[in-house]
Amino acid sequence: MAKSFYGYIGDAWKSPKKSYVGGLRRERLIEWRREPAVIRLKRPTRLDRARSLGYKAKQGIIVARVKLRRGGRRKSRAKHGRRPKRMGVHKITPSKSLQRIAEERAARKYPNMEVLNSYWVAEDGKKKWYEIILVEPANPTIKRDKTLNWVCHGTTHKGRVFRGMTSAGKKGRGLV
Repeated sequence: MAKSFYGYIGDAWKSPKKSYVGGLRRERLIEWRREPAVIRLKRPTRLDRARSLGYKAKQGIIVARVKLRRGGRRKSRAKHGRRPKRMGVHKITPSKSLQRIAEERAARKYPNMEVLNSYWVAEDGKKKWYEIILVEPANPTIKRDKTLNWVCHGTTHKGRVFRGMTSAGKKGRGLV
């Protein structure tokens, strides 16, 4: 069977150093470092991944790129009266994955949208970038779409990202 267009994109992203993706990503990271933490995009960077997670090029669906600081939490050192072991500076980590935190930041930036899903795009020594797919439940185009209109039904799906209902959230809660 012949491989689809999305299959070739997926293969290129699996081994970025061997394919065209490595060079592109190096150039893009230079620009992305200067951009704000949450930015809306015209189209997804990884079209194959976005499509597999439910993205469609239609009204009511947007993609946002979120930039995060990598690693554990930064905590200032206590000034007085503790031995180093009790200072609580090292190994202080968030209970959520960086992907979940990225989804929540995108949801706060766009309060009328619901997070559908997200995927990794790039990382360097200091930052990590994720792209978040957001859906607008009030949009008539989404209400008519048979595969996406479940987001519009009632208040069951309101704030789903904050309750760990996305795939990254379920993984963090040990459900997947």
